[in-house]
Amino acid sequence: MADYELAGYSNWRERLSAMPVPLCISSDPLLSTCLETLTNGSRISVEEGILLFEHESLSSVCALANMVKFSRFEDHVYFNENLHVNTTNICVLACRFCAFRKGPRHSEAYALSVEEFIHRIEPFSDRIDEVHSVGGLHPEWTIEYYTDLFRGVRKRYPHIHLKALTAVEIRHIANRSGLSVKATLKLLKDSGLDSLPGGGAEILVDSVRDRICRGKESSNEYLQIHGIAHSLGIQTNCTMLFGTVETSVERLIHMDRLRTQQDLSGGFQCFVPYPFLQDLNRIPEAQLATSTEVIRVIAVSRLMLDNIPHIKAYRMNIGDHTAAMSLKAGADDIDGTVGHEEIMHMAGSSTKLDTSTFELAQLIEQTESIPVRRNSVYSTFSIFNGDNYGDIRVLPIAGRA
Repeated sequence: MADYELAGYSNWRERLSAMPVPLCISSDPLLSTCLETLTNGSRISVEEGILLFEHESLSSVCALANMVKFSRFEDHVYFNENLHVNTTNICVLACRFCAFRKGPRHSEAYALSVEEFIHRIEPFSDRIDEVHSVGGLHPEWTIEYYTDLFRGVRKRYPHIHLKALTAVEIRHIANRSGLSVKATLKLLKDSGLDSLPGGGAEILVDSVRDRICRGKESSNEYLQIHGIAHSLGIQTNCTMLFGTVETSVERLIHMDRLRTQQDLSGGFQCFVPYPFLQDLNRIPEAQLATSTEVIRVIAVSRLMLDNIPHIKAYRMNIGDHTAAMSLKAGADDIDGTVGHEEIMHMAGSSTKLDTSTFELAQLIEQTESIPVRRNSVYSTFSIFNGDNYGDIRVLPIAGRA
């Protein structure tokens, strides 16, 4: 199939209107109204979203979300071949939910040099096309560290897409360097930054942010930084951390703010919701999300975020089983091979890191979906055929190698 046939359908609303409607939807006043709203080119309201969160039949909500997913992408599920490499775990902030952050004198604190960062890519460089990199807010680094890093990676591995930096990292770099956010992003892009992963959104309600991540960028700043990136041609993902202290209403306000920003700047390519993973010390009052709730959040996201094309079931956080179930609840992307991940695993994730491309494709196929390998910005695609994938490679945690 050609790339344009695998990229999804811009006329998805028209396709949705022509699909057969299951009885569980047609006989339900809320779900049938939501379906009509979407086929008519309108938008599901926050008030309707609240009712979707409260709906007694999760399977029916998932059925509607899956209809919308199918109208956009049919049975295709996307993945890529990527690697996570974190620059540093040293951070001037101390967000309550974060298990990754270390103080500069901690025995497990690390800060990779440019050569150390590049060295960690080397074992994977012949099979990946993306490096995903975020880190703490280092108290000493300025923009020169990041421009040197990105130039070094680009020179050594010109085929690898650099998806790096959260909004708060960009704000920190700009402040440390005496630059505007726009000037900072321009310099980073010129040195090799390709896209932003969208992390750090948490919940875009400042009263919640003040409780769980005081000192981070405000909700307005998160949106503004991504809007500036979009204006410079830098595509981004967007995220939501749920299951801390927020309400369902605040989750929906978060989604509404994202789709409003998308109306303005148009550069969000994928929404990545993931639940807080708790230990005994971080946010003891958190209202943890069950697997059922994770699936509901993904389903409601698909229905609410009509202008953000892709919804990711982030298996590094929610695990393979829940991720697979989410592919029938509106999700169309399962992330990538990863090979290495610290932030979610230090927070409590048990998803294995030695999943091969073939195993990832099998996971997708077990849901009666078609695995499609994509690039980082969803512009090139190929249906996975299982050829030329043998050994599994896993990167140790920095400082523990």
